[in-house]
Amino acid sequence: MERPTGTTTTAGLALVVVDMINTYEHEDAELLVRSAERVVPVVAELIGRARSADVPVIYANDNFGLWRSHHGELVDTALSGPHADLIKPITPDDESLFVVKARHSAFYETPLSYLLSRLGVRHIVLSGQVTEQCVLYSALDAHIRHLGVTVPRDAVASIHPRLESAALEMMERNMGARITTAKEIVFVRPAPGPTPPPS
Repeated sequence: MERPTGTTTTAGLALVVVDMINTYEHEDAELLVRSAERVVPVVAELIGRARSADVPVIYANDNFGLWRSHHGELVDTALSGPHADLIKPITPDDESLFVVKARHSAFYETPLSYLLSRLGVRHIVLSGQVTEQCVLYSALDAHIRHLGVTVPRDAVASIHPRLESAALEMMERNMGARITTAKEIVFVRPAPGPTPPPS
C-alpha cells in the first residue's frame, strides 16, 4: 500500500482511536496519565476535524475485563473515574464507531478488519495509547493487511519515552508507516460514491 504523498489525505481513510477510553487504574497508569494529558487535546482536535470531513472515527478499546459491558458502559465507567477530564474531550458521539478489543492489537479477534473493508478504508490514522504496545501492534496488523498507516507522533501517548521512540522508528522503517504530526494531517471530505451492498 503506497503511503500518501504530501499532507492531504484522500477518500478511503479512517481515524482509529486506540484505548483512549481508560480508567487509568492499572500498572504504570501514573506514567501514562502524564503522557495522556499532553496528547488528549491533540486527539480531540483530530477527532473534531475528522468528523467535520465525514471521515469515519473508530474507537478500538479495551473492555477493562468487563465481558458483559457494551461501549456505553465502558465510557460511563471511565467518565466516573478520577481522570474523567481525559475522557470528556474525546467521548464518542452518535456517529462514532466502536470496536471492543481484548488484547493489544485493535485487529486481534475483533471485527475491525471487516468494518474497514465495508467502509472502503485503505489507510488508517492511528492515534491513542500506548505507543509502544497497542498502537505498535495495531500498526503491524494493519500493515500485514495491506493497509496504509499514518501515526501522528503528538497524538499517541506512552509509558516509556525511550520505547516510544523505538516503536515509532519500527513503524516507519519496518511497516512503512508515515510518522508525522497531527497538524500535517489534512482531512478531505470524501467524494460521493456508490453505497456498499448490504452484508
